[in-house]
Amino acid sequence: MNRRLLVIAYHFPPVRGSSGIQRTLKFVTYLREQGWEPSVLTVSPRAYEQVGEDQMGEIPAGMTVRRAFALNSSRHLAIRGRFLNWTAQPDRWASWWPAGVWQGLQMIRKERPAAIFSTYPIATAHLIALTLARLSGLPWIADCRDSMTEPGYPRDALTWRTNRWLESKMVARCASCVFTTEGTRAMYAERYPLVPASRWAIIENGFDEENFRDAEQGLAIPALASQRRITLLHSGVLYPQERDPRPFFEALRQLKSSGKIGTNSLRVLLRATGSDPHYRTQLAEHGIDGSMLDVSTPDDIILFSYSGHGWAQPQGDFYLVPADAKWPDGQPEPDVGSLISSSELTMWLRLIDAADIAL
Repeated sequence: MNRRLLVIAYHFPPVRGSSGIQRTLKFVTYLREQGWEPSVLTVSPRAYEQVGEDQMGEIPAGMTVRRAFALNSSRHLAIRGRFLNWTAQPDRWASWWPAGVWQGLQMIRKERPAAIFSTYPIATAHLIALTLARLSGLPWIADCRDSMTEPGYPRDALTWRTNRWLESKMVARCASCVFTTEGTRAMYAERYPLVPASRWAIIENGFDEENFRDAEQGLAIPALASQRRITLLHSGVLYPQERDPRPFFEALRQLKSSGKIGTNSLRVLLRATGSDPHYRTQLAEHGIDGSMLDVSTPDDIILFSYSGHGWAQPQGDFYLVPADAKWPDGQPEPDVGSLISSSELTMWLRLIDAADIAL
């Protein structure tokens, strides 16, 4: 039985600055234990804003990895910081498509995979997979993770239309669409009612304990200080538009200027923002020299914050409103079934070894 799989992913070592790399890297690692042999089609390292060798050793030994030519429109095709919008459709790495299709066809002819697997959030990966599925006739698994389009997202009108077109072609062609949450699956099932329910699947995000064990090797645990400082931690991609942190930076500037906070009482840790150079510039513009941006130690009080809006019913029941929640325009209340209840949050948080949990 043919158990080979062609995996198309933008985020793959040596890229740095995005937690999205973990999902693909762990998929290709543990698929081998299930009897599958993945081959990876990704981009040339020049397409990445940041690279590093720290995770190259985690690529399974002997695995085929092909890196196709690709450019970042905002970096390589820009003149004085501006670039043509059509060069960034469906995203800034659209130039990956021609070489990706060519390399993918060569891999299909040589390795004869049983299926194609592509993963978001870089839509061009799905565009390459769509083309290869049409040309080869192979079944295609589309790992969407989150929704590609929503009302008002993406904000750019042309990008929204391009992504919605690709999304509709994807759900019509693929053998399976994979999401990370039930809310996103339900949203797509409602958006495309003619698609069989068997085509939707959920694989939640997780973590690999091996990574944590490796990170703890040789870790020195200092004694707790009498005056513990608070560390505010944001782990994951921080989108410049959708999650613009400038009001937060301004608040830090004002608090620091007034003497209410300092490096001895507060640190802010931004991990894997995906736009580190961009945020370094913003921090400098707000008069924050970076001394409050540091790595955390066991001596710190860590505050984990779930980003998102909250909503409470009149009787006091609290819900977290995720990005894929259903809140029809003009309606005073959202669809409660698409929200995350405080009881669900509490159930998840109980798994965390924390001193205190506050909702």
